[in-house]
Amino acid sequence: MLRYKRILLKLSGESLMGEQGYGIDPLQLNTYCEQILEVSQLGVEIGIVIGGGNIFRGLKGVDKGFDRVKGDTMGMLATVINSIALESMFETLGGKARVLTAIEMGPVGERFSKTKALDLLGKGYIVILSGGTGNPFFTTDTAAVLRAVEIEADVMLKGTRVDGIYSADPEKFPDAVKYDQITYDEALEKNLNIMDLTAFALSKENKLPLIVFDMNKRGNLKKVISGENIGTIVKIK
Repeated sequence: MLRYKRILLKLSGESLMGEQGYGIDPLQLNTYCEQILEVSQLGVEIGIVIGGGNIFRGLKGVDKGFDRVKGDTMGMLATVINSIALESMFETLGGKARVLTAIEMGPVGERFSKTKALDLLGKGYIVILSGGTGNPFFTTDTAAVLRAVEIEADVMLKGTRVDGIYSADPEKFPDAVKYDQITYDEALEKNLNIMDLTAFALSKENKLPLIVFDMNKRGNLKKVISGENIGTIVKIK
């Protein structure tokens, strides 16, 4: 039994680096795509938003002298590079995938529209939604929530390298407490660093459930889709 029929999977760009420290690790890319394709073949409709921090992060560019708008534009282009890598690997593994872009990019991918995305999802394609929102000053977390709402996803899954949401960074504070579930209001009160405030507000306003889980542990994505209590679920109330 599948708990979710249509999902939006948010991945960080850094997750593609593997052990390299920069860029795209083909082995890590392959591992992710195999797991996602397995879930797709179960009949789950999948949209993906991936960040670009493994290549370029806009705010870091500002620290080095870039104009914020140009820096964010470079970051959005980095997400497109990662999206093309995902698309290529899915096809190599025998799956169907399509990149849709937030801005016009001709041969790279068709411009995003809800109608096009839903049509592709209905035909069994994994739809990779690239280029952020197409606007500066918005994170890929916000883009992921926006696209999740637009494609009417049942849930947004945020794949990270930790197994859920903690009271503090578990890599720095070994005594941090893990939450199995929490509400948006509680997360705000506790000032938990799950997503930026814009993404958070958009999620809450649109009653979008969020699950944060460890994507690096093989099999976890399938467990989440199957309804197992993996990670932390953020509920409306």
